[in-house]
Amino acid sequence: MLPRLLTALVLAAIGIPAIIYGGIFFWALIAAFIVIAAWEYVNLTRSAGYQPAMLIAVGGAFSIFLVRNYFPAYESATLVALVFLGMASHLIAFERGRDQAASDFAITTTSLIYFGWIGSYLVKLRELPEGLFWFSLALPTVWFADTGAYFIGKNFGKHKLSPRLSPKKTWEGYWGGVLFGVLASIFFTWLWREHLHITLVEGALLGLVLSLLTTLGDLGESMIKRQSNIKDSSHILPGHGGIFDRIDTWLWAAPIGYYLIRWFFI
Repeated sequence: MLPRLLTALVLAAIGIPAIIYGGIFFWALIAAFIVIAAWEYVNLTRSAGYQPAMLIAVGGAFSIFLVRNYFPAYESATLVALVFLGMASHLIAFERGRDQAASDFAITTTSLIYFGWIGSYLVKLRELPEGLFWFSLALPTVWFADTGAYFIGKNFGKHKLSPRLSPKKTWEGYWGGVLFGVLASIFFTWLWREHLHITLVEGALLGLVLSLLTTLGDLGESMIKRQSNIKDSSHILPGHGGIFDRIDTWLWAAPIGYYLIRWFFI
């Protein structure tokens, strides 16, 4: 428990100022998370017997993340070029005797999209008009939902949510997390009311959608770890596992929140 608490405090000490000040400080922190999570993902799949191209999967994810946030005119071209580069790399591997090269290519491409393209929405959400407050509404909603799901599930959970993917998760925990997420969203909507100008009902609906859907990010990572027969994505964060373990729901929350906010509130 102590290592977990100390790690959380260190992350908060770094993350909160980055969120508040934004800019290059925030971008660099999220970029580090993305790169490490992509590296963990590649290592997880290698443990399952696959051989994605580490340099393309991780370096490419960073390149897409960089281009989408600073050179958006080239984002599509960058993605296309990296996918083609990945294909060429795995064609060579197949010719040299790697029979699973097609599966390896799919994993390399997934890293580019899931971590580079989708991960960039963490910055895009922060850079919306009044982005500090939108970010501080959407992401804490998910954090509270995760905490509520853990607390309710541990103490009251009886019915398995997904026995193969995550045996400890329960329907009671899931709906408890939804409740916590909605309540948190209402609270942060009220807290930032002078900046966001949305009603408590609208804030509750935003929190409801986020809380209902972001669990799929957690289950998605569990699927990868189950196939690799590994409990944590890495041991970089004492008491917490890896970066991928921490941002699995963020990768869903950021784009969902971004588009809901853009479509309905800005």
